[in-house]
Amino acid sequence: MTSIPDNEALSQPVPTAARQARRVALIVAVAFFMQLLDSTIISTSLPQMGQSFGVPAVAMSIGITAYMLAMAVFVPLSAWLADRFGARNIFLVAIALFTLASIACGFSQSLTQFVAARIVQGLGSALMTPVGRILVLRNAAKSELLSATALITWPALFAPVVGPVLGGFITTYLSWHWNFFINVPLGLAGLLLVARFVPRDRDAETRPLDWPGFFLTSLGLAVMLYGLERLAHPENGVLPTVGMIAAGTAIGWLAVRQLLRAPHPLLDLSAFKVLTFAVSTLSAGTIFRVAVNATPFLLPLLFQVGFGMRPVDAGLLILAYFLGNLGMKAVTTPTLRRFGFRRVLIVNGLIASLAIMACGAISPQTPLALVVALMLIAGLSRSMQFTALNTLAFADIGGAQRSSAATLSSMLQQVSMLFGVAVAAALLNLSQITRGEATPDLADFRVAFLAIGLIGLVASLRFMVLPPSAGAEVSGHSADN
Repeated sequence: MTSIPDNEALSQPVPTAARQARRVALIVAVAFFMQLLDSTIISTSLPQMGQSFGVPAVAMSIGITAYMLAMAVFVPLSAWLADRFGARNIFLVAIALFTLASIACGFSQSLTQFVAARIVQGLGSALMTPVGRILVLRNAAKSELLSATALITWPALFAPVVGPVLGGFITTYLSWHWNFFINVPLGLAGLLLVARFVPRDRDAETRPLDWPGFFLTSLGLAVMLYGLERLAHPENGVLPTVGMIAAGTAIGWLAVRQLLRAPHPLLDLSAFKVLTFAVSTLSAGTIFRVAVNATPFLLPLLFQVGFGMRPVDAGLLILAYFLGNLGMKAVTTPTLRRFGFRRVLIVNGLIASLAIMACGAISPQTPLALVVALMLIAGLSRSMQFTALNTLAFADIGGAQRSSAATLSSMLQQVSMLFGVAVAAALLNLSQITRGEATPDLADFRVAFLAIGLIGLVASLRFMVLPPSAGAEVSGHSADN
């Protein structure tokens, strides 16, 4: 991979590598925040949007589904586009598409117009996440990778905190349209920052597009994700849902065959031969993310359905959970430097899993201070694990593998996110059906949290296959520590 600076960049003072890496990571984080804020803010305004369009609130879920499927279709293409036209250029296009689609969403007069705008928004989002990571990887030396990864991870921790609160405020005191218009200043700021401060890059060697690989990978991912999304809604029918998951798996197998045989594959699967990448993304990392992604889905239901709390009171407890996520950022780097990736992923993973299981042991009679403390611990351990996994994934990835590795990582994270919610919902439903009850209660939540925590425990022990020196060049961990 070669980088060709433009004349403007040559005429300016060259910043230090560390400064440049942090600058790019911060700009990427701004774009990620816009994207993730949009994903969390929309749920609060679906009833009002349904009224505006003259459709039931439940019909608005098609907007979320269309967005998700558009992402699934175009995510596999992001690596090829970044290598063919330059990651900086594609990132600019992604932000522009997302911003323009947000404006179109806000001005939509019907459900059809809204869904069309959400599809374009999903396209922008599909390119934004992996290409943003590619930019960070290309501009950060290994010694700066940990701090850069921590910067681009914070939007995933912060956006869920402010999204629902901000969305509720905007919908109540302004209108649902402004939940989309709020992306405009963020998008414009992102465009200006990328154009001004992110250096141009261009792959010196172009390769033809692997059309069969693109078709099979996109179709398999879309069918798989849609099946997982349906899994959380048993009223849609079990057999069609299982059939879609099975079909997605079969198409995915055909996609892997194509990618391994093609002379110029859409995605380079050799990244999975790198132990640190394979463990942190494909095996233990994906399994652990399933457990952690199930928790934010279960907690609001536990507090409102199991405890009978008002939404606002439940929201305050969830706020403690996400504040724990943010609180760990300052100590993640020194902790990884002191103990190394292997020890942190094992020990912190066990703590996080036990915290998930402990969520099933609390009740309305549990002292509030103890519940808040548990939420903080669960959030702190979640943050540490996510940053460690996201950083270790690229610790040993070579320059030629970075584009494909970033795309593969994004695809697997989408699967783990939907699978986590689907597994949690399925566990709740199964426990409820077994007891013959019409609605879930504390017993069902205890089953769900226990099972999810056990999944996390298994994944944490899987990190033992890593050598003690795994990612040492990135973390700065010494074997003598």
